[in-house]
Amino acid sequence: MGMAALNVASSPPSPLCSFSSIHSLNNHDYYNINHANCLHSASEWVSTKVNKNNCKFLPFPCSYHSSVPSTKPKSAVSRMPSNLSKSGGHGCSWIQGNSIHVHQNPISSKNWRRGSVDSAFPSAPAEVASVQNFFEYICAGPLIGKMGLTSDTIAESIDKWILYGSLLSRLFQLNDMHLTDPQKKRFYHYYIPVFLWCENQISKHASQFKDGEDIPPLVIGFSAPQGCGKTTLVSALAHLFDVTGRKSATISIDDFYLTAEDQGKLREANPGNSLLELRGNAGSHDLPFSVETLTSLCKMTKEGMKMKLPRYDKSAYSGKGDRADPSAWPVVEGPLTVVLFEGWMLGFTPQPVEAVRAVDPQLEIVNKNLEAYCDAWDKFVDAWAVIKIQDPSCVYQWRLQAEIAMREAGKPGMTDEEIEDFVSRYLPAYKAYLPVLYTEGPKGSTPENLLVIEIDEGRNPILEN
Repeated sequence: MGMAALNVASSPPSPLCSFSSIHSLNNHDYYNINHANCLHSASEWVSTKVNKNNCKFLPFPCSYHSSVPSTKPKSAVSRMPSNLSKSGGHGCSWIQGNSIHVHQNPISSKNWRRGSVDSAFPSAPAEVASVQNFFEYICAGPLIGKMGLTSDTIAESIDKWILYGSLLSRLFQLNDMHLTDPQKKRFYHYYIPVFLWCENQISKHASQFKDGEDIPPLVIGFSAPQGCGKTTLVSALAHLFDVTGRKSATISIDDFYLTAEDQGKLREANPGNSLLELRGNAGSHDLPFSVETLTSLCKMTKEGMKMKLPRYDKSAYSGKGDRADPSAWPVVEGPLTVVLFEGWMLGFTPQPVEAVRAVDPQLEIVNKNLEAYCDAWDKFVDAWAVIKIQDPSCVYQWRLQAEIAMREAGKPGMTDEEIEDFVSRYLPAYKAYLPVLYTEGPKGSTPENLLVIEIDEGRNPILEN
């Protein structure tokens, strides 16, 4: 990978935490030992050897720690490092001096649980900027105020921001010296702020237990319409938890869909109801199976405990889907710190019959089915992240992108016409339930355990109106 050169006479110390060592180290050791050591060594070299006028790039996070003074400066911006060193790993795309434009190659999807990330990060020219601009860029993120973060708290934790950004770049197989503008937004305005919020929720959860007590994993529910990137978000969060030494499990309501055979029986029992003809709406999930799975996950509190997580194969039966064979289910090990539970209709609550009939008469049976879902799922969720969209019609375009990516990956998918028909079966539920979800939140949620994130058509967070 290309690295920018420093105009200095001496060389930096041997990197103690280069990314090449990530896979040869225990995750916990990497984060708590290697990271701490390299912060001290590299930053000490930086403070004595590098003139800020010669600084050409922002490196791997090893360089940040000692540049944040212990005494409070006049402004948080002055906390930002003005001299940064070369390291043995990735850098970051905030380069001082003349701005340049770069293009990023398409992203590989080999690390992803389902689908492709090609549509998650649109390819576009990116203008790289100065270190101070990097700090200001983070502070300008639309989620910062909502999370209660300030420029001071961001300055104090800047090494975390850079570490997490570098780890995400590695996960997505990106060169973090050359992130595009959409990639920067996704990392520093979305994924990392949400991860910090998750960390805070985990800390509050753990504080409720006494020393020596088993701490059950915190279950965080992610409610978001189809195609808006929730699976990619959850995968990124799970990776950060894993690399920082905390075990996590990811599960989707999709993983609890009925088998193809049982979906056929549901279709036969509801002739003429297009909302229950295919998977998706309330009634098309195996609720007892989901309760059994979530209950088992919440008991994963001890070392050595293992369980398989169910998975659903959306490509089966020409895109109509079926539960994957258990031999393909991933295994998770305890003790779990967090369970990331995501779904397009997670947090939906039943509405008055007259209201759902006005949207679509076929919704009446779906609304009745939904009553059992609150008891089956919502009771497990300790904290909520609700991804809010302004117009549900963009779900079609997002779904189209996902199906195209699946077909390009060699998996059978639905045709464009089938996608349009498929999405049309979800739109009545969005119209009936999203307004209530956005105004009242999921059942059992409170302002302290609820994060609402409004996104645009590009799947990036925006300031709410």
